[in-house]
Amino acid sequence: LPATQLQVAMGIPLSRMPQIRRFFGRKSDGVDAIDFQNEEYSPINKHVIAARITAENPDEGFKPTSGRIDRVKFQSSEKVWGYFSVGNNGGIHEYADSQFGHLFASGDNREAARKSLVLALKEIDVRGEIRNPVEYLTKLLETDDWKTNKIDT
Repeated sequence: LPATQLQVAMGIPLSRMPQIRRFFGRKSDGVDAIDFQNEEYSPINKHVIAARITAENPDEGFKPTSGRIDRVKFQSSEKVWGYFSVGNNGGIHEYADSQFGHLFASGDNREAARKSLVLALKEIDVRGEIRNPVEYLTKLLETDDWKTNKIDT
Protein backbone atom coordinates (compact mmCIF):
# COMPACT_ATOMS: atom_id res chain seq x y z
CA LEU A 1 0.00 0.00 0.00
CA PRO A 2 1.16 3.56 -0.59
CA ALA A 3 2.27 5.45 2.52
CA THR A 4 -0.83 7.66 2.45
CA GLN A 5 -3.14 4.64 2.64
CA LEU A 6 -1.10 3.15 5.51
CA GLN A 7 -1.36 6.41 7.46
CA VAL A 8 -5.14 6.40 7.09
CA ALA A 9 -5.44 2.73 8.01
CA MET A 10 -3.15 3.12 11.01
CA GLY A 11 -4.79 6.40 12.07
CA ILE A 12 -8.12 4.87 13.08
CA PRO A 13 -9.10 6.15 16.53
CA LEU A 14 -9.31 3.37 19.14
CA SER A 15 -12.95 4.26 19.76
CA ARG A 16 -13.74 3.27 16.14
CA MET A 17 -12.16 -0.21 16.32
CA PRO A 18 -14.86 -2.92 16.56
CA GLN A 19 -12.98 -5.06 19.11
CA ILE A 20 -12.39 -2.08 21.41
CA ARG A 21 -16.00 -0.98 21.09
CA ARG A 22 -17.26 -4.46 22.06
CA PHE A 23 -14.88 -4.48 25.04
CA PHE A 24 -16.60 -1.31 26.26
CA GLY A 25 -20.08 -2.75 25.61
CA ARG A 26 -20.71 -0.64 22.51
CA LYS A 27 -22.03 -1.56 19.07
CA SER A 28 -19.16 -2.63 16.82
CA ASP A 29 -20.11 -0.25 14.02
CA GLY A 30 -20.78 2.77 16.24
CA VAL A 31 -18.95 6.08 15.90
CA ASP A 32 -19.47 7.73 19.29
CA ALA A 33 -16.36 8.52 21.34
CA ILE A 34 -15.31 6.44 24.33
CA ASP A 35 -13.85 8.09 27.43
CA PHE A 36 -11.16 5.48 28.14
CA GLN A 37 -10.17 7.10 31.45
CA ASN A 38 -13.63 7.07 33.02
CA GLU A 39 -15.87 4.52 31.31
CA GLU A 40 -16.22 0.99 32.65
CA TYR A 41 -15.42 -1.90 30.35
CA SER A 42 -17.06 -5.30 30.12
CA PRO A 43 -16.11 -7.76 32.86
CA ILE A 44 -13.06 -9.83 31.98
CA ASN A 45 -14.03 -13.48 31.69
CA LYS A 46 -10.83 -14.96 30.27
CA HIS A 47 -7.16 -14.66 31.15
CA VAL A 48 -4.17 -15.38 28.93
CA ILE A 49 -0.53 -15.87 29.88
CA ALA A 50 2.16 -16.08 27.22
CA ALA A 51 5.66 -17.54 27.27
CA ARG A 52 8.40 -16.69 24.77
CA ILE A 53 10.53 -19.70 23.87
CA THR A 54 14.02 -18.44 23.11
CA ALA A 55 17.50 -19.71 22.35
CA GLU A 56 18.91 -18.21 25.55
CA ASN A 57 20.78 -19.59 28.52
CA PRO A 58 18.98 -18.70 31.76
CA ASP A 59 22.05 -19.75 33.79
CA GLU A 60 24.09 -17.00 32.10
CA GLY A 61 21.72 -14.05 32.37
CA PHE A 62 19.68 -15.16 29.36
CA LYS A 63 22.63 -14.73 27.04
CA PRO A 64 21.62 -15.79 23.51
CA THR A 65 22.97 -19.17 22.48
CA SER A 66 23.72 -20.39 19.02
CA GLY A 67 23.47 -23.77 17.44
CA ARG A 68 21.09 -26.00 15.60
CA ILE A 69 17.59 -26.94 16.74
CA ASP A 70 17.02 -30.56 15.81
CA ARG A 71 13.46 -30.98 17.01
CA VAL A 72 10.62 -29.15 18.71
CA LYS A 73 7.79 -31.31 19.98
CA PHE A 74 4.68 -29.52 21.18
CA GLN A 75 1.01 -30.38 20.93
CA SER A 76 -1.47 -27.50 21.12
CA SER A 77 -4.57 -28.15 23.18
CA GLU A 78 -7.89 -26.49 23.89
CA LYS A 79 -6.26 -24.27 26.53
CA VAL A 80 -2.73 -23.81 25.17
CA TRP A 81 -1.73 -22.78 21.68
CA GLY A 82 1.78 -22.35 20.38
CA TYR A 83 3.85 -21.71 17.32
CA PHE A 84 7.50 -22.26 16.48
CA SER A 85 9.67 -20.92 13.70
CA VAL A 86 12.80 -22.89 12.91
CA GLY A 87 14.47 -22.50 9.55
CA ASN A 88 15.98 -25.07 7.26
CA ASN A 89 18.93 -26.85 8.85
CA GLY A 90 17.52 -26.07 12.32
CA GLY A 91 18.45 -22.39 12.45
CA ILE A 92 16.69 -19.37 13.87
CA HIS A 93 15.96 -16.64 11.33
CA GLU A 94 19.03 -14.40 11.08
CA TYR A 95 17.02 -11.17 11.34
CA ALA A 96 15.01 -12.23 14.40
CA ASP A 97 15.97 -12.03 18.04
CA SER A 98 16.54 -15.30 19.85
CA GLN A 99 12.83 -16.13 20.06
CA PHE A 100 11.78 -19.15 18.04
CA GLY A 101 8.47 -19.99 19.69
CA HIS A 102 5.55 -18.62 21.65
CA LEU A 103 2.98 -20.33 23.87
CA PHE A 104 -0.37 -18.83 24.91
CA ALA A 105 -2.40 -20.38 27.72
CA SER A 106 -5.94 -19.33 28.55
CA GLY A 107 -8.23 -19.97 31.47
CA ASP A 108 -11.29 -18.67 33.28
CA ASN A 109 -8.91 -16.89 35.67
CA ARG A 110 -5.20 -16.19 36.05
CA GLU A 111 -4.56 -19.33 38.11
CA ALA A 112 -6.24 -21.61 35.55
CA ALA A 113 -4.18 -20.04 32.75
CA ARG A 114 -1.00 -20.41 34.82
CA LYS A 115 -1.67 -24.10 35.49
CA SER A 116 -2.32 -24.75 31.80
CA LEU A 117 0.92 -23.05 30.83
CA VAL A 118 2.91 -25.01 33.41
CA LEU A 119 1.53 -28.29 32.06
CA ALA A 120 2.34 -27.26 28.49
CA LEU A 121 5.90 -26.23 29.41
CA LYS A 122 6.43 -29.59 31.13
CA GLU A 123 5.36 -31.36 27.92
CA ILE A 124 7.40 -29.36 25.41
CA ASP A 125 10.55 -31.01 24.08
CA VAL A 126 13.25 -28.90 22.41
CA ARG A 127 16.26 -30.84 21.18
CA GLY A 128 19.44 -29.51 19.68
CA GLU A 129 22.60 -27.58 20.43
CA ILE A 130 20.88 -24.54 21.96
CA ARG A 131 19.89 -23.75 25.52
CA ASN A 132 16.36 -22.53 26.23
CA PRO A 133 14.45 -21.21 29.26
CA VAL A 134 11.62 -23.77 29.33
CA GLU A 135 12.69 -25.30 32.65
CA TYR A 136 13.31 -21.85 34.15
CA LEU A 137 9.86 -20.62 33.05
CA THR A 138 8.21 -23.68 34.56
CA LYS A 139 9.90 -23.04 37.91
CA LEU A 140 9.09 -19.31 37.78
CA LEU A 141 5.39 -19.99 37.22
CA GLU A 142 5.38 -22.30 40.27
CA THR A 143 6.78 -19.67 42.69
CA ASP A 144 4.53 -18.14 45.33
CA ASP A 145 5.46 -14.66 44.10
CA TRP A 146 4.14 -15.48 40.63
CA LYS A 147 1.03 -17.20 41.96
CA THR A 148 0.19 -14.18 44.12
CA ASN A 149 0.97 -11.74 41.29
CA LYS A 150 3.82 -10.05 43.16
CA ILE A 151 6.21 -10.17 40.19
CA ASP A 152 5.92 -9.62 36.50
CA THR A 153 8.28 -9.98 33.60
